[in-house]
Amino acid sequence: MLQTPCVLFAGGRSSRMGTDKSLLPFGGFETLAEFQYVRLSKIFSHIYISCKDKSKFPFNAEFIEDSKISNTYAPTLGFISAFESLGESFFALSVDSPFVDEEIIKKLLKMDRKNDDATVAKTIEGIEPLCGVYHPSLHLHFQKMLMKKQHKLGLLLKNSKTQFINFKEKEKFLNLNHPYEYKKALRIINSTLL
Repeated sequence: MLQTPCVLFAGGRSSRMGTDKSLLPFGGFETLAEFQYVRLSKIFSHIYISCKDKSKFPFNAEFIEDSKISNTYAPTLGFISAFESLGESFFALSVDSPFVDEEIIKKLLKMDRKNDDATVAKTIEGIEPLCGVYHPSLHLHFQKMLMKKQHKLGLLLKNSKTQFINFKEKEKFLNLNHPYEYKKALRIINSTLL
């Protein structure tokens, strides 16, 4: 079991999906969030779900609720709340990335260096900001971003001491942003459950 805590980000607006994607059924579970929580619990000793309101989830887990100081749906506030709750580095993963596997996670943690601000996955499609290790050295930067209402994670990472780790298998980084991507992911997961 990996000792680095994992924070599963599930507080987004899901505007492109048209419904809260963290609550969509997936992989034999009532919600995508629970599927991810159970799956990651076999890899990490500590999993936390970053969200706006934990009462929306129909299962028990450890939650980090966003501070109510802002109504932003960008992950900026989630990072601030996670740093304030945990006080240490953590592995960040988006709830809508159900195929990021243990091999990818372990490689990112192995390549991570203490003097970096972050170690983040990158594919031919670009960087995957919500798949990587984040260090407390970025806490203040996230606070500044929130004050300025600037929420582009990619810009923060490019202007910080970030190590980008290349992965060839882009299909494992499928994000369920749109209904057609959710349907594709269902076909993939259902074929593996047969």
